[in-house]
Amino acid sequence: MEEIKILQHFEGKTILITGSTGFLAKIFLEKILRLQPNVKKLFLLMRESPKISVQQRFEEEVVGTELFRVLREKHGDDFKSIMSSKVVPISGDVGYENLGIADAQLRQQMWQEINVIVNSAATTKFDERYDVAFEINSLGAKHVQDFGTKCSKLDMLLHVSTAYVHGTKVGLMQEKAFCMGETLPGAKIPYLDINEEKSVIREKLRSLQTQKLPEREITRAMKDFGIERAMLHGWPNTYVFTKAMGEMLLERFNQNCNVVIIRPTIITSTFKDPFPGWIEGLRTLDSIFVAYGKGNIKFFAGDPDSAIDLVPGDMVVNCMIAVIASHSNPISEKEGIIVYQIGSSMRNPVKYDELKWFMLRYLNNNPLIDSCGKPIKVAPPVILKTMHSFHKYISFHYLPFVQMLGLANMICCNFFESSYTSAKRRINQAMRLADLYKPYLFSQAIFDDSNTENLRMRIKGSNIDMELFNFDIKCIMWDDYLLNTHFLGIAKYVLGG
Repeated sequence: MEEIKILQHFEGKTILITGSTGFLAKIFLEKILRLQPNVKKLFLLMRESPKISVQQRFEEEVVGTELFRVLREKHGDDFKSIMSSKVVPISGDVGYENLGIADAQLRQQMWQEINVIVNSAATTKFDERYDVAFEINSLGAKHVQDFGTKCSKLDMLLHVSTAYVHGTKVGLMQEKAFCMGETLPGAKIPYLDINEEKSVIREKLRSLQTQKLPEREITRAMKDFGIERAMLHGWPNTYVFTKAMGEMLLERFNQNCNVVIIRPTIITSTFKDPFPGWIEGLRTLDSIFVAYGKGNIKFFAGDPDSAIDLVPGDMVVNCMIAVIASHSNPISEKEGIIVYQIGSSMRNPVKYDELKWFMLRYLNNNPLIDSCGKPIKVAPPVILKTMHSFHKYISFHYLPFVQMLGLANMICCNFFESSYTSAKRRINQAMRLADLYKPYLFSQAIFDDSNTENLRMRIKGSNIDMELFNFDIKCIMWDDYLLNTHFLGIAKYVLGG
């Protein structure tokens, strides 16, 4: 597969991208527009609100971001006209049938033109409300496939999932699609009935609403309910549980067109393309980096020998582009749903212990700034190697203060109520976050990437500039990337430093 064939595959193609304001979707969109100016059309599905139109969201949250700087400089004054001729923002939502697209004429046009669907819509909060996560991550996949069955020219559907759908399993995680009803080790019931999950969500909501609870309490209850249902079936949190169900719902769609699932691990800032270090928002473990850099936490809980499986966002997109170009074969040649896992634990692992010291090294040389404009000094972190030591540390260093504050508040007729409530909330939040992140900080999983490596070797064997479509994890020097690219990107693009 030569480079020109990868690029030519997208010439004259119409692509639908869901979740188009998300991190990966934006990198994908920018690269297609930059490398293949002869792409026919890109439909971007995004939610509209009463306060902001999809066109405004597109201009502000997509092409208005720093990511599109290279493309803007390349086209200059023609940038806006090129965007308007190639990109069509669409008001919709994967949580609804027909993707929530109300315009019947537009739906017909899309069904007649779309060649490729990239489904990257997701809510990635580990403890999202169960009804919200189920609607987007699970039913969203079904609604996308239902929409795809009406697309007369559809070649393939690329579904973006996560490698962590494997839950807390230990050992080598295979690139294998889920079967309908499959559960994980530790499940309390042997079969996962997705229709039953839909029913219990409806019943739970009805029960909560009947009690006339405030919306905040309903949200808290639905978050707890999601974790409860996930653990019942063997998954550690609502996010990976609902993403796994989304994969299962694609099973029958494989009869209609080529379906490929890509499972990235923990996605980090861009490695090189269109420039190093671009990132948006705090992604997974980056929140720990910021909390440590601001002095909010002084300890790290986790197995020092665990592999923290990181992969730069542009490498994931390069793999996505190669996957799409390599799976344009007729339906009769398909061999079921193919899964590509892309991460670093198999071929170039970075240990959690290394990551902690990389953070300290960076922050010593480049301290974050406090609200008064002064640099924040961080000390070497306390290392807590087990959850038992974490709970013991919290009990010894934090709980006594909260308990004393509570006693003082009671004696002084609630004079310290605000301080006491705030301190208690911070402790509870720390404990909850530790439980949510536990599967990743103590992970004993290695993600097989044989399909991904085989695809990379096919490309490498061609006359291709590997820099354009590089997803070779082995080329990353983690100390250089983390210290000089990723942490720098967080400071610049997230914290505005």
